[in-house]
Amino acid sequence: MSEQSKERLEQAKEKGRFIREVKSFVTRQGRLTKGQQAAIDEFWPSFGLQHQAQMYQWSEIFGNDNPVVLEIGFGMGASLIEMAMAAPDKNFVGIEVHLPGVGACLKDASGKGVKNLRLINHDAVEILKDCVADNSLSTVQLFFPDPWHKKRHHKRRIVQTEFVQLLAQKLKTGGVFHMATDWQNYAEHMLEVMTAQQNYKNQSPTGDYMPRPEHRPLTKFEQRGHRLGHGVWDLMFEKK
Repeated sequence: MSEQSKERLEQAKEKGRFIREVKSFVTRQGRLTKGQQAAIDEFWPSFGLQHQAQMYQWSEIFGNDNPVVLEIGFGMGASLIEMAMAAPDKNFVGIEVHLPGVGACLKDASGKGVKNLRLINHDAVEILKDCVADNSLSTVQLFFPDPWHKKRHHKRRIVQTEFVQLLAQKLKTGGVFHMATDWQNYAEHMLEVMTAQQNYKNQSPTGDYMPRPEHRPLTKFEQRGHRLGHGVWDLMFEKK
């Protein structure tokens, strides 16, 4: 990678963006298993959405006008699939730059007969800006994003004013931005950023965090954390 490319990559990271500057950025994160590759080959045409220069038409994509839930960074997709299966009256869209995660999610979703789910393998900010119409989402989910736990890296956290204002454009009035993290410092950062936004309202009756809602599945990672005494913080802010 050239020095200029490295500089662009670093600048984008500092803006809190998910980066996919070059194809090898994804493949470096892990090799696809044969099963994951086979799932991508077979099911991407049915489940996959490409980055494009025009807005997605959700009613055409899903064949209905149900509320759309967008999750950024779904990992291997287990909880996203569980949520989609539990709420057939909603449409779910997952964005993930980690290609093996996309393959795993496709494999599991197809095996379980999930119909109300679409996946995107691209930079989340570019998708939001280029492909998601304003006032078209009912919920945006951001669960356990990279905490960038070192203080000098806090500026790289995705939850920043610029990002949450972009989400506000895409959310319908009354739509919810739901975050979860197992890093208390990041939870405090999220709360500080969101409380400063005039066009969001905290749904917490205590003005801070929410109990984990039933619709967010408890992951094995969380269960292990609870046994070890680790905390998890949910934040839910409604667009005014």
